[in-house]
Amino acid sequence: MSQDWTFLTKFIIVGEQSVGKSAILIRLTEQRFLYNTEATIGVEFGSHLLTLDNGDRIKIQVWDTAGSEAFRSITRSYYRGAAGALLVFSLVHRPSFLHIQEWLDDVREHAEESVSIVLVGNMADLALDPSSSEAKEDGAGAQSQDATAAASSSSPKPSKSAAVNTVKARDSKAKQPRARQVTREEAEQFAKKEGLIYVETSAKTGQNIEEAFTRAAKEVHRKFLAAQAQQGQDSGNQDGSAAAGSSMLRRNAGGAPGTGAASGSGSSASASGRGIDLTSRGDGTKSGCCVIV
Repeated sequence: MSQDWTFLTKFIIVGEQSVGKSAILIRLTEQRFLYNTEATIGVEFGSHLLTLDNGDRIKIQVWDTAGSEAFRSITRSYYRGAAGALLVFSLVHRPSFLHIQEWLDDVREHAEESVSIVLVGNMADLALDPSSSEAKEDGAGAQSQDATAAASSSSPKPSKSAAVNTVKARDSKAKQPRARQVTREEAEQFAKKEGLIYVETSAKTGQNIEEAFTRAAKEVHRKFLAAQAQQGQDSGNQDGSAAAGSSMLRRNAGGAPGTGAASGSGSSASASGRGIDLTSRGDGTKSGCCVIV
C-alpha cells in the first residue's frame, strides 16, 4: 500500500500516569500490545497514516507525553502546534478522570487555538459493569484487602519474600477485570459540556484506538478546509502551505510537500523522536505544524 500522504499534522496524547498513553501509541503505530511499559520520561514519538472517507490520507505525528508532574514543564513545550489531542483517563481509576479538567486546561492553553480534542476512556477491557456479580465481588474484595492492610499495620514486619509475593499479587490483581469507576454517562456529560468527542478504548484489544485518532483527524481536516475556504483560496495556500490559524500541512498537487515540510513518504511505523521544525505561514509567523527534519 502506498505510504504517500495528502496532509501532515501533529497530535499529542496527554493524561495522568498509568492510564495507558504509551500503550495506545504502540497499538496505533505497531498494532501490538505492550504488557509491561515503563513510565514515559519526557515524550515519546510515533507516526501513522489515516485514510478519510473522501480518500485523503493524513499522516499524524503523535507525541506521547509523560503524565508525571515532574515533567509537566517539559511536556507542555510539546503541546505547541498540536492540531489534535487525545485526553486519556482510565475507566477503572477514578482519580485519573477527576484530574481531566487540569489536562484539558493545559492543552487549550498551550496547543493550537482550534485544537480538536478527543476524551478517551481507556482500559475498557478491564472495566466491569458495576451491577455485575464480578464487579460486586471485586468491590467486596477491595474492602477486605483494606481491612487486612489496616489490621496488619500493627503486626510484625513481614519477611522480604512475603513482601515480594504481596507486590506480585497486587500487580497481578491490577491487570484483572474490575469494577468500572467512571460511567459512560458522566464521561459523555463532561465531553458534551466541554465540546469534546468521547470514545472508550482498549489498548490491549485494539478497541476503538484508530477510531479515536480518526475522529480527531476528521475534525482537524474539516477545520483546515474551512479555514482555506474562508481565505478565498489565495495564492499563499494554493502552493500547499498551511492555512493561517491551522496546524495542518497539505501536499502540492505534484506530490511535493508545502513550504517547510519534509520530503519523503509517510510511515505507519513507530519512529524515534528527532528534531522538529515549524512550517512558515505566508505572514511570516509559525504555524506550529510539526515536521520531521
